[in-house]
Amino acid sequence: MTAAADATQAAELLATVPTDQRVALVDPRFIGHLHALRLGLTDPRFDAAAVPGALTAQPAARGALLRALRRTVAAVGAGSPVAPPGAGEVAGTEDRTVPGRLATALDAEGVRVQRPELGSLTAAVPTGPEERVAARTSVAAVDDEAVRLRSAVKAHDGFFTTFFISPYSRYIARWCARRGLTPNQVTTASLITALIAAGSAATGTRGGYVAAGVLLLLSFVLDCTDGQLARYSLQYSTMGAWLDATFDRAKEYAYYAGLALGAARGGDDVWVLALGAMVLQACRHVVDFSFNEANHDAVSNTSPTAALSDRLDSVGWTVWARRMIVLPIGERWAMIAVLTALTTPRIVFYALLVGCALAACYTTAGRLLRSLTRKARRTDRAMRALADLADSGPLAQAVAAVLRRPGGGFTAPLLALLAAALMVAAALFAPFGGWLTVGAAVLYAVLGGLAVSRPLGGALDWLVPPAFRAAEYCVILVLAARSDSPHAVPAAFGLVSAVAYHHYDTVYRIRGGTGAPPRWLVRAVGGHEGRTLVVALLAALLTTGSDFTTALTVLAVAVALVVLVESIRFWVSSSAPAVHDEGELA
Repeated sequence: MTAAADATQAAELLATVPTDQRVALVDPRFIGHLHALRLGLTDPRFDAAAVPGALTAQPAARGALLRALRRTVAAVGAGSPVAPPGAGEVAGTEDRTVPGRLATALDAEGVRVQRPELGSLTAAVPTGPEERVAARTSVAAVDDEAVRLRSAVKAHDGFFTTFFISPYSRYIARWCARRGLTPNQVTTASLITALIAAGSAATGTRGGYVAAGVLLLLSFVLDCTDGQLARYSLQYSTMGAWLDATFDRAKEYAYYAGLALGAARGGDDVWVLALGAMVLQACRHVVDFSFNEANHDAVSNTSPTAALSDRLDSVGWTVWARRMIVLPIGERWAMIAVLTALTTPRIVFYALLVGCALAACYTTAGRLLRSLTRKARRTDRAMRALADLADSGPLAQAVAAVLRRPGGGFTAPLLALLAAALMVAAALFAPFGGWLTVGAAVLYAVLGGLAVSRPLGGALDWLVPPAFRAAEYCVILVLAARSDSPHAVPAAFGLVSAVAYHHYDTVYRIRGGTGAPPRWLVRAVGGHEGRTLVVALLAALLTTGSDFTTALTVLAVAVALVVLVESIRFWVSSSAPAVHDEGELA
């Protein structure tokens, strides 16, 4: 920390700081809570941020800050305003300190300055003795550590997490912060604990099931702790959000596999149920992702369904009831853990399938009503996101290049749903090993290409990606279940896991503001229609022995290697802005 005698010297000192470092200016008269300064000066998600009397700029905003400081010095010296009339009002600040003037100047230049909500925290630059006394009194009246702990907990979470985990996990987060642990380390510990839980379930013994349930709950406590640690210590990162999201899926799928292995040791084959639960949960998520990406930046939302939802949320008990109905990760993992310890894997999967199906019907019905009753214009970014989430490969893209779907607001989802229904029906009812399923896969590729041949700007076009996900995953499940090849369903479980990872990776790249994976990656793994056709061909060609199982395993390994290598390369080297996911209760 270096003291500057005036703004001119501050400009000179800033110019000497390496350009790859964050800088901050704090008025020496500042009085306030330490956590108020922490919120204003250390959050990595924003290029520039300010609280009264303090301003920070990351390397991306350093140039603009230095220019603003020089202009401010010149303007103040000449008695001129720092920014055009009205700029201060637009920025929402009346801070007349040098940092405050600079924040106004940055706003006027088009650099977004984040001004965090301080709530009960104090941040002030008093100009007289009475104001200083009042500021110090305000600081003494509020325990900023208590505020910091409260703000570490996600504002909107599930019932189980809010009342059974967060009351103590926030203190674990503080313990981790004081020992220098990072959110990514806690996330990794949560993954390791869940994998041990899956291994315990795989023993197939009652003791193993009890241990698995306890360890799964411990894994979830750590899963909550990593996010709370990120908020407590403001250690947000793009990679952290990606690890948190992908590890959640890895933990859940590994645990499903552990339960299936444990059941098999006891003579009960539940692999179809395990894969069915994974498919249903993945499809639920893609409905959420697709709807939110389609509508998060839409304008003129006048949906009466949304208004009704807001009114329901004003009644206390309905908030918790609605959050529990959707079976978020806390309720879901608690149910899995308790049923694992007390019952059998088959009962666990039955409960999962019924609970997730009811939740899917509830959430999808609400999204359909919102979409049909709202009047909004979908943005270009939203349409690009839907096209990326569709995961169309070379075959569908070739069809889209030469054919155009008919006009009409609902043609895209109707074509996608028709393609999915025909494909799944062929997998279910056509003779296994015949070429009718292959023909259906070719028709699926054609209809899929037609569905995405125009921009996805219709009210229900967010249904296109979920339809394709459901078709691909269900076809793999059905063909593996119908095959006489031994262990085909576990191999299909691996393939769906690899493909689902690719789809989740796509979602979090879009959420991180970096766009979808490169087109070469989508082409390399075939797109949804290409993989569906390949699986149909394998089922037709490899009907004896374990050939189909071997082929599914090879395909799963190939897809996993390609998407994992590219995904890890991207996230490790990504220049995406730091984010922290506060979205759906996954």
